[in-house]
Amino acid sequence: MIKPSIRTQFSVSLLPFCAMLTTMQPLIKSESHNMIGCLIGEVFALEAPTVLLNVNGVGYEIDTPLTTFCQLQKGQKITLWTHLAVREDAQLLYGFLHQQEKIIFRTLLKVNGVGPKMALGILSTLSVDMLIHTVEHEDINTLVKVPGVGKKTAERLMIELRDRFKAMSSGTAPSNSTVEQIQFTGNSAVAEAEAALQSLGYKPLEAQKLVNAAKGDFTEASDIIRAALKSMNK
Repeated sequence: MIKPSIRTQFSVSLLPFCAMLTTMQPLIKSESHNMIGCLIGEVFALEAPTVLLNVNGVGYEIDTPLTTFCQLQKGQKITLWTHLAVREDAQLLYGFLHQQEKIIFRTLLKVNGVGPKMALGILSTLSVDMLIHTVEHEDINTLVKVPGVGKKTAERLMIELRDRFKAMSSGTAPSNSTVEQIQFTGNSAVAEAEAALQSLGYKPLEAQKLVNAAKGDFTEASDIIRAALKSMNK
């Protein structure tokens, strides 16, 4: 039986809002997506990497890096720092538990050739501290482990991010050692983990290989995802 997506589980009409944004689109520049700076609400559903956040009865679909996604559970009340991207065919929200992740995400988008999907992939594979360390030490081998990032893109990231990262001190995005586990339903934990990695740009066979190597005795998809991403950084 095919598991319905969260889009079919919880549908909210935002046509008036979308129409307004479409009208305003010529006035919205790439660096001024501040109409929604953050959202405070309750996690209604999870389908990696998308979180459906219930804010006063309105459901917001928010794509997140797996570093954020793996810290969430259904029913949890959270604040997500958001970035709103306006396209001709869609208005997309990206969310982060820590404000610095949002800053880094926007910084990545300024790099030529880096879009939201690749930026999420980078932040899912590398922590903020590790990314800053990687750029400072020109560790191209670590960057090319991110799906979609080839040698040329990695070199461009090094050049364009080096100066921007100099002002950013490490350790401002604390890790959470007491994170509660995600409660997945429907598909198996292995299938959930594979789907999450594929959403970041990994090919099906690559995702399957990573998950099979990392799953061990884990029974939760969030644990498998963490282990798979951790193995990429060895």
